[in-house]
Amino acid sequence: MTFEIEVNGRIRAVSVEKAGPPDHRYRITVDGRARLVDAVSVEDDTLSLILPEHGHASHEVGFATGLGPGELSVYLHGGTLTVGVNGRRSRRAAELAAAGEQRVVAPMPGRVLRVLAAPGDEVAARQPLVVVEAMKMENEVLSPKTGRVVALEVVSGQTVEKGALLFCVE
Repeated sequence: MTFEIEVNGRIRAVSVEKAGPPDHRYRITVDGRARLVDAVSVEDDTLSLILPEHGHASHEVGFATGLGPGELSVYLHGGTLTVGVNGRRSRRAAELAAAGEQRVVAPMPGRVLRVLAAPGDEVAARQPLVVVEAMKMENEVLSPKTGRVVALEVVSGQTVEKGALLFCVE
């Protein structure tokens, strides 16, 4: 499978193919540079990745649907990263989807650490509005667009399930 991803404004070509045995070994090629990776699902939306070429370094990586079409939130040991899958192809769809009220839900179960906005606040696209702690990491949940907060459904200290409504921006 070959696709494009956008990370921090940079488009990268990525290819993923089975390289087993064992069945959980993959060859991941990024911009022409291949690496072997052992990937095993440890729970819903979380993978354990082992890099045999790097002394069998192990990393847990969580994934959640992002704010726009083709976006993923990737949760690494060092924090959260937003990744656009086939980013150039989905930008127009993202622009169309940004029209009207945008409902933002919790990308994973966790606890709300901080609420950084209030109803009526004007916000910028990608501005952090809520911080949710999950998997012992603080994850900023961002505004999907420039607009005004019309609903805020959580308070600091509240526990949320994956998919729970956090806020709405129009």
